[in-house]
Amino acid sequence: RLPPHASHTPETAWVGYTVTKKIGNAVVRNRLKRRLRAVTIPLLAEKGREGFAYVLIARKGASDAPFELLASELAWALKRVHGM
Repeated sequence: RLPPHASHTPETAWVGYTVTKKIGNAVVRNRLKRRLRAVTIPLLAEKGREGFAYVLIARKGASDAPFELLASELAWALKRVHGM
């Protein structure tokens, strides 16, 4: 959870994306961030928790991974984080 003095409303969840230069050039990194956003928005609306900050760190192979695999991995991670 974020500290209580953070400047956000508790009804929202924050999401950050980290894609390093090891993944590829700027075009590849931006494409991967767009894919991660497309996966994250519907899943967090369904399984995310209010007041949490989520940070997604892209790993090698994520840029070539099928969309369904990214979605299932994120769903698994959310279950693990929230103990569901």
